[in-house]
Amino acid sequence: MAFEFGFLPLVIIVLALLVSAFRILREYERGVVFQLGRFWKVKGPGLILVIPGIQQMVRVDLRTVVLDVPTQDVITRDNVSVKVNAVIYFRVLDSQKAIIQVEDFHNATSQLAQTTLRAVLGKHELDELLAERERLNTDIQQVLDAQTDAWGIKVANVEIKHVDLNESMIRAIAKQAEAERERRAKVIHAEGELQASEKLMQAAEMLGRQSGAMQLRYMQTLSNIAGDKSSTIVFPLPIELLQGIAEAKK
Repeated sequence: MAFEFGFLPLVIIVLALLVSAFRILREYERGVVFQLGRFWKVKGPGLILVIPGIQQMVRVDLRTVVLDVPTQDVITRDNVSVKVNAVIYFRVLDSQKAIIQVEDFHNATSQLAQTTLRAVLGKHELDELLAERERLNTDIQQVLDAQTDAWGIKVANVEIKHVDLNESMIRAIAKQAEAERERRAKVIHAEGELQASEKLMQAAEMLGRQSGAMQLRYMQTLSNIAGDKSSTIVFPLPIELLQGIAEAKK
């Protein structure tokens, strides 16, 4: 009887070790297994066996991670201070490198993203930062992807979310935009005047070739003036018209 009571705890311990040896990994998870401190293999997904006391396993999530980069103070190439924040999408491609090559790949990627954001945007002027975000997103993504490749990380996309300016810079940009609109309006008005003068010159040349056409145009103008009955209008008659009427009577 004493032997049975001593054997029962041993059976329970063995069963507990067997149960703890089995691990279940989801479809998007991988297990990096170390045997006596040395890397052995990457297992999963599904049911895997880890020998207790000899092997240790580290879970790695392979899904895309959305990383919000904190607001960074950036000084552009034209010495304008702005505050920029962004969001980064990355995922683990090589579980072994992500665990062995870097201590904490989430924190490492976040810190690298912050420094890269300041470095890349600092090489461009404010106008480029406001108008060419797609190109800047691509530049940041390529730099990050090249540097995180040694960690088994793939940076899929980078998006600049907000570019905040101080009040004085906002007023300066507004004045610049207003001046640009006025310049365009003056250019359009000048172009319109030029086209109108060219058409008037062509019309004058055409009317000058035919005296009858000039008289018809004169009569049409008188007809338009006569339509306004609110005032009295005195206008001269051209001598050519009077001569034509006298000849018609003769």
